Amino acid sequence: MLVQSEIGSLKMVLIHRPDSGIARVSPKQSDDLLFDDIVFYPQMLEEHRVFVDVLALFLGLENVIEIEDLLCESLVKEGDNKHLFLGEILQSEGLPPLYLTYLEELSDVDLAQTLITGYHKKRDHFLFDPIPNFIFTRDIAVMVNDHLILTKAAKRARHRENLIVEFIFYNHEIFKPLVNTDKIINLNNGELFMPSKMGEPIAIEGGDIMMLDTDTLLVGCSERSNAYTIGRLKQELFKRKVVEKVVQINIPPSRTYMHIDTVMTWVSDDVLVNYKPLIYEGIGSSVQVNYRNGKVLDFGSVKEYILRQVNPHTQFVFSGNGLSPYQEREQWTDGCNLVVIKPGVALTYDRNTHTELGFKKLGFKIMPARELLKQAQSPNFDIDSIERTIITLPSAELSRARGGSHCMTCPLHREILPE
Repeated sequence: MLVQSEIGSLKMVLIHRPDSGIARVSPKQSDDLLFDDIVFYPQMLEEHRVFVDVLALFLGLENVIEIEDLLCESLVKEGDNKHLFLGEILQSEGLPPLYLTYLEELSDVDLAQTLITGYHKKRDHFLFDPIPNFIFTRDIAVMVNDHLILTKAAKRARHRENLIVEFIFYNHEIFKPLVNTDKIINLNNGELFMPSKMGEPIAIEGGDIMMLDTDTLLVGCSERSNAYTIGRLKQELFKRKVVEKVVQINIPPSRTYMHIDTVMTWVSDDVLVNYKPLIYEGIGSSVQVNYRNGKVLDFGSVKEYILRQVNPHTQFVFSGNGLSPYQEREQWTDGCNLVVIKPGVALTYDRNTHTELGFKKLGFKIMPARELLKQAQSPNFDIDSIERTIITLPSAELSRARGGSHCMTCPLHREILPE
């Protein structure tokens, strides 16, 4: 497992299909569960199926890994660890130890579903609230070169996700090489990562973490990730010599700009899709580059940093084509939140039509996902012929969840870019 950039060809990715718990979110719960809207579950599931089918077309289905499957497989193999894990879940949910018997009476498949959806199939009873944000696997873990960061959610509604992911990564066979070589940085480890003396909590999510190159990690300071945690993470990364630079991008602590990947993502080494006011014009944002040797550089805008430190030939595509009200609307519906499958080929939502105009100006082809999947059925189809293409996903329901294709993917392996 290795990730050294945002744009190397994607080879293995962790996802989670929308589960039935999403269908239980009520309007009254939406704020507490960090889900902005209620969705029509069957349609959302179908849209996500198209997303997974496109990923499988490029990566092979065996490399598109469902996190619920990993949880089930981890539960099957573990004894004492499983018992302790379930106790932690109950404690976190404020439930008495008596409920442990309810959980242990389930098969491993049903137990995995209960831990995610909250529904106890055998007793026809809801034990927990759902965790609808679990579809955003980007937030729960991030590969940084050959190390894995287990993140720590800022909001209590996502704490069960942290416990589930911690159990999987420490107990599933495919992650044993990381565990055995001490290459997991676990921000949920309360002994190593403690709150500050001022009471600042450990809080950082994967949507605020991007690998720019093998030496450079970009981290957003946002609504969900605080400066104290970025500082602690930076110390650990430098101590382990994982990267040479940590680039902190400060953006307003707003729900609109929840993570840095809601306002910018790379499509290739010279194309960045972004929200113009914040990233290009620098309104309300700033950049600080921290070097392992102690050197610090400050920049007034993200654009200035990118042109001076990353690539002076970078071309900027703006959400909504840089025009109001479309730039605000399409930033909100994840027009800046794309995942790269290979350099110059990325996935986005089909509803961000004004953002598409910016890509077309740079010579990108826009291809609906269903059309691509239909073409792939032809015996003459060549997947390698897909170049400089933005693939648009059906998004009537997926976009209501406030997370795009970047949010819905946790890359575990990307090809190393050529020198």
